[in-house]
Amino acid sequence: MRVQMQNIKVIDGTYKIRGNDTDMAGLVFPLVEEFKVGAKGGYVTVDGAAVNGFPDRNIKIKMSGPEGYELVGENVQATVREESDAEIVERIRERFEMLKDMTKAVKKGDVRAMIVSGPPGVGKSHGVEEVLDRYKTMQALGAGKSFEVIKGAMSPIGLYCKLFKMADKGNVVVFDDCDSIFQDDLSLNILKAALDSKKTRMIHWNTDSFKLRNEGVPDSFRFEASAIFITNMKFDKVKGKLREHLTALESRCHYMDLTIDSEKDKMLRIKQVTQDGMLDSYDIEDETKEEIMDFIDINKNRLRELSLRTVLKVADLAKAFPTKWEAMAENTVMRRA
Repeated sequence: MRVQMQNIKVIDGTYKIRGNDTDMAGLVFPLVEEFKVGAKGGYVTVDGAAVNGFPDRNIKIKMSGPEGYELVGENVQATVREESDAEIVERIRERFEMLKDMTKAVKKGDVRAMIVSGPPGVGKSHGVEEVLDRYKTMQALGAGKSFEVIKGAMSPIGLYCKLFKMADKGNVVVFDDCDSIFQDDLSLNILKAALDSKKTRMIHWNTDSFKLRNEGVPDSFRFEASAIFITNMKFDKVKGKLREHLTALESRCHYMDLTIDSEKDKMLRIKQVTQDGMLDSYDIEDETKEEIMDFIDINKNRLRELSLRTVLKVADLAKAFPTKWEAMAENTVMRRA
């Protein structure tokens, strides 16, 4: 029986978080479906998105029987739970691990296209290119297919020509902060054809073009490559005509939101990447590295941009000006009060 608009309080149940069974007793969730018995035992289905720290989807809480929870109605609110810093770091780390796995799948051709959404300067491009760079050695030896990263503006005919050159199976076209193509009807139609769900994807240019003739590009071709779009936009927040364009593209791609939505998320991501060794290549003392991170943290609300790029800028100053890098940073990476 399906129950709507009801909340439940878990009395005795567990949910697997990062491989470990976690006690859920006392937590309140919106009920999606009453207790059932499946292949792996009994469970109740709840809306995990209602409580911080749980997946943004329906989840199954494992329990031995319907006595493992009680209906508490609409008046008892879902549990208000703040994610700990460790949970936020782990959530973001998992997303970036997924990004690497999805990029590998795109390279293999198992995934036709992917959109990666997240704020600037958190490592989106690095996460994708780090995976694709591993194929460069094979490519140099003639054993692997290629990839190409495209940044900035691109005309519709330029897009058509680029897709033709990269059309072979195994190739990957990465559009990095190339959002202008989303707003052009002709470019979008080209992308829709390139990423169509049909087995055979044909792209056509139906008007006469000197550029195509001059470059030896046919007026139609079969596209078998894959594509990755890296953007700062959150598609579900966009409105108007652009939203219609993005919906058409999103329907043809896997959409990955890196879930870095707050200044706190950004700061924790920056700390995580730095602790993982981002500054190891800099010839500066460990104490100075800690001072750099303290500078970023203390001044995060006045920085021109809270990002990994800003950390690297400050590290450059610390290396170039060991005794006065803080004063230099105040004048180059911070806004005036």
